[in-house]
Amino acid sequence: MTDWEDLRHFAALSETGSLSGAARLIGVEHATVARRVARLEAQTGLKLVDRRGRRFRITAEGEKIAGILCAMQEAAAAVERAKAGRQSPLVADVTISAPPAYATARLAQPLADLRRQHPGIRVRVIGETRQASLNRREADIAVRLSRPPVGDLTCVKIGESQFRLYASISYLEATPIDAWQFVAYDEALDAAPQQARLLSLLKGRTIGLRASTLEMQMAFLLAHGGVGMLPDFMADGQDGLIVADPDEPPLTREVWMAVHTDMKDAPPIRAVMDGVAQN
Repeated sequence: MTDWEDLRHFAALSETGSLSGAARLIGVEHATVARRVARLEAQTGLKLVDRRGRRFRITAEGEKIAGILCAMQEAAAAVERAKAGRQSPLVADVTISAPPAYATARLAQPLADLRRQHPGIRVRVIGETRQASLNRREADIAVRLSRPPVGDLTCVKIGESQFRLYASISYLEATPIDAWQFVAYDEALDAAPQQARLLSLLKGRTIGLRASTLEMQMAFLLAHGGVGMLPDFMADGQDGLIVADPDEPPLTREVWMAVHTDMKDAPPIRAVMDGVAQN
């Protein structure tokens, strides 16, 4: 009998394309993923992965097994959603996936208020920029700065966020416009709308500091490290930060909340959605 845990580790490898990605997805060491996949190959007699140094490529046989596993995971998730939808009205664990900076600035107060009103609802917030799978219940509710493009989802627009160039007063006073240095995301996020806008404004100037999170970028700006693109919800109230170029129109991004359609009428989910929508 094939061990389901071996199958689950292979499914994570096929989804992420790397041992490290699969390990992060499941919450284990990458060596555990490699060992589980090797054991699955030995048990089935199938070559599932083509190993070339540190690179892994899923074989044709592996793609077939991965497709079967994906369907199994979707079916299992559907059972879990049906069960969750029948839970006791306002007693449940609800997981929200949201961008870290947005969650910090906009969700803390409404969720604290929600807990006071419904103490039986236990909320877990995962700060992440990736698209958590609502189909597989990696999260129950997702908050994103764009409408999720695919899936059997119910999506509600809950607001807008504006991004502008910000810098410290001291930096702007000491630095001519043509000598500005910029603070930005890592290159992997160059396609993000706010990063694309910043890149369009370089005009021959350079990016001197990069960081993977908005919190670190804001820290660089507060330390007089340059000019960066921040959402107003982060910059508002930060002493020493001002709009660097008031004549530049802000970038507006829509804020969307999504839930799997199977889950939208579950009382705990509905209560959390109502709370989030009031932020």
